[in-house]
Amino acid sequence: MIFQPKTLDFSISPYTGLTRESWIEAGEYLLTGVFQNIKSFKDPVVMPRKETEVTYPHNSSPSDFYELETKAEIFEGLARSLFIAAPLIHNNPELKICNYSIRDYYKEHILRACTKGDANYVGDFFELMNIVQSKDPFRAFQQTVETCALVVCLWTCKSEIWDTYNKEEKDKIADFLSSYAHANTVPQNWRLFNMLDLAFLYREGYEIDEDIMLDHAQAILNYYAGDGWYRDGHCFDYYSCWAFNVYGPIWNQWYGYEKEPYIAKQIEENSNKLMETYGDFFDKDGFTNMWGRSNIYRNASTSAFDGNFLLKNPKADPGLSRRIASGSLLQFFTREDFLHEGVPTLGFYGQFSPLVQGYSCAGSPLWLGKAFLCLHFPADHPFWTAKENNGTWDTLSDHEVKETVLNGPALCFTNHGANGETILRTGKIVKNINDEHGMWNYSKLCFNTKYPWEAAPAKNVEAQQYVLQDITDASYEKCNVTFWHGLKDGVLYRRQFFNYDLTRESMWMQAVNLADFPVNYGIMRVDKLRLYRRPVAVTLGAYGFPDNGTEVIHRENGNGKAIILKGYDFTGREKQLAMTVFDGFDEIDMLHSQGTNPDSEQSIIVYGKLTRKKQYGYEPYVMISQVITKESHEDFTEEELFPIASVEYTDAKRCGGYGPVTVNLKNGSSKTIVFEGIEENLQL
Repeated sequence: MIFQPKTLDFSISPYTGLTRESWIEAGEYLLTGVFQNIKSFKDPVVMPRKETEVTYPHNSSPSDFYELETKAEIFEGLARSLFIAAPLIHNNPELKICNYSIRDYYKEHILRACTKGDANYVGDFFELMNIVQSKDPFRAFQQTVETCALVVCLWTCKSEIWDTYNKEEKDKIADFLSSYAHANTVPQNWRLFNMLDLAFLYREGYEIDEDIMLDHAQAILNYYAGDGWYRDGHCFDYYSCWAFNVYGPIWNQWYGYEKEPYIAKQIEENSNKLMETYGDFFDKDGFTNMWGRSNIYRNASTSAFDGNFLLKNPKADPGLSRRIASGSLLQFFTREDFLHEGVPTLGFYGQFSPLVQGYSCAGSPLWLGKAFLCLHFPADHPFWTAKENNGTWDTLSDHEVKETVLNGPALCFTNHGANGETILRTGKIVKNINDEHGMWNYSKLCFNTKYPWEAAPAKNVEAQQYVLQDITDASYEKCNVTFWHGLKDGVLYRRQFFNYDLTRESMWMQAVNLADFPVNYGIMRVDKLRLYRRPVAVTLGAYGFPDNGTEVIHRENGNGKAIILKGYDFTGREKQLAMTVFDGFDEIDMLHSQGTNPDSEQSIIVYGKLTRKKQYGYEPYVMISQVITKESHEDFTEEELFPIASVEYTDAKRCGGYGPVTVNLKNGSSKTIVFEGIEENLQL
C-alpha cells in the first residue's frame, strides 16, 4: 500500500503539497508497517526478511557470531525505528499504533535492551567481547552505531521518555552507553557515534573522558575535504550528508559550542558550505540519486538540511529544504514496491539485492527515519512556515544546464532544464579489482536521478561503464579506480584504470582517459583509450532502461548510429533514452536483462562496441558517444540525436592519438579536448 497523505496544502507547499501534518502521517504510515509485525508488546523490533543470503543474521555464522548478530538485529530495529517514533512521541505522547502505546513500548524496550539477563538485552561492549571471546582492543561492534541513534532519539523525546526514568534506570542506560562511548570504534564516520554518546552522557551529568572526545573530534575535523564534504573511507558518498552533517550539528548543540568552540565553528562553517550547493544535488522533483553505499537509506540524504537548522547560524533555505525533503519522501513512499510486509525493502525502490551490503539486516532501511528529524522542529519553525521554492529549477530555462564542480570531494553535477534530471560524475574512487558492488555504487561514469544504476547485465557489458576484453586470454576487466583531474574549458577530465593494482606500475595497466561535457538532455563523451596490449574488445553501456513494454528505434546519420528506447518505468511514467555512437566505435547494439535494474524486473541496455586489433597499430584512440534522456515520448529532434557538425583532429589520420580534438556542434558551440597535460594533476 502506498502512502497517501490526508493533509495537503498547495498554497504553502506548491510543489509537493506536504506540510508538517503530512510528515506526521508519513511517519505513522511507516510505524504502522513496523508494528503490524510485532505480535506482542514484549516482542522486539525484528522485521521479516525477504533476503537471507547477503544480510545478517547469517545462518552460516558460528554460534557465537550468530548470537552477536541476533543481538545487533534487535538493537538496530529498536534504534532505527525510534528515529521515526521519537518525534511522533514528542508531538503526541498518547500516540497508539496497532493498539500499542508507542511511548510505553519504546520506554520499556530501551530499558530492556540495556538490562543484563533480559531476553532482549543487546549486550554492552564488554558482554560482546566475552561472547566472541575476543581480547582484541581494536574490536568494534554494530551496537556502537545504534547507541548513537538511541541518544539522538532520547534527546528528541526527552520529556516523554528519558525524563520519566528513575535514577536507577537512567544509570543503567548510561552505563550501557558509556561502555560503547569509551570503547574502540571504526575510524570513519563511526567516531561521531562515540562523540554523541559522550556528549549525551556529559549533558546528563555523567562523567566522561574528555580526551577521548577531543581525539575523535579532531579526527572528524581532519576528514574534511572541502565544499561541505568529508572523506569517509576512501570514497565520498551520502555518509558525508546523513552522518557528518547531521551528527556534527547535534554535537555542537550538546557539547561543541560550550566546550570546543573552535571545532564547533568549523563544523558549522562546513555545514553551511554544503548548503551552498547541496540543493542542486537533487533534481527538479527533489529526487535522490542512487549513488554510493547504503542506498537502502534512501531519503535520509535529505537529513543534512535538518542538521543545518540545528546550528546557531544556519544558511539553508527553509523553503527549498522542505521542498527537497518532501520530494524525496514522495519519490519512495508513493511506490507500490517500497514496502515488504510493511517495512522498507532492502533496495532503492523494491527489493534489489545487488545494492545490499552484508552489514545490513531487515531493519536497516529504517535509517531513512533520519529524514524525520525535521519533525523535531516546532510548527512555527521556518522549515515548516516558509513557502516551498525549487531553487535553481525555478530559474533554469528549458535549454539551460547548470554545472557545479567540487574539486575537494571530486563531484560534478549538472541540472538539466530540458528534462529536469540531475546527473552526477565522480572521481577519487578506489575499489578492489573484484568488488563489482563497489564499482556499481561508485565507478559508474554517470549517475542519473531518473535512471538508477544497473547491475551487470552480462560479463561483457555494464551500464555507464567501460568493459574491456583481452582477446588474447579472453579475460574481462572493469574500471575499479577513477582519478580526478577537474574541469577545464567546459570539459571534465578524469582517468579510469581497468583492474588497477598497486603491485604493477600504471603503464602496465589498461586505462581510458575520460572527457565529457553536458548537453541539454544528457552527457557527451570524447574519451581516449590508453592501452599497452592488444587485441582488445571494448564496450560502453548507456543507463539501464526499465523494460515494461519498450519501443526500439534504430537511426543513422553520417557516421552516427543511434538506438532510441521509448517505454515506461515501474510506476507507468513515460521514459525515453537515446544512445548515439560516433567516431571510434564499430557499432551499437542492445541486450535484455532480468533482475539487474532497481526500478523494474526487466531492462534493456544499449551499448557501443569496438575492437582494436594491432598491438602497435595506429588505430582510433578517441571514442565519441552521447546518452540523452527525457521523461516523455516526444521525439528527440534530428539535431539532438546527431548533434555533431564536424570533428577536427590534430593528427592527419584522424585517430586522436595526439593533439587537441575539437567537436563542433550543430548549435554553433564547440568543445576542444586536450588530454596532454592531465598527467600533472591526477587526484585520488
